[in-house]
Amino acid sequence: MGIRMRKLIGTVAMLAFIIFYALFAMAVAEGRITQAPKLVQTLAYIVLGLIWVVPLMPLVRWMAKPDKS
Repeated sequence: MGIRMRKLIGTVAMLAFIIFYALFAMAVAEGRITQAPKLVQTLAYIVLGLIWVVPLMPLVRWMAKPDKS
């Protein structure tokens, strides 16, 4: 598979994941975090805002690997 096809597939997969993750994060933030103390809320928002990167890193590595010659 060429790099252009990997990037296309990866981009579509990333967009789908981010849309579903954003909905999940909003549901968690609206449900339980609103009753927590301000410090806990801040930490939770930071974690929810950054944790989506972890599952996407293998996909980014796969997308960026060079073509076989």
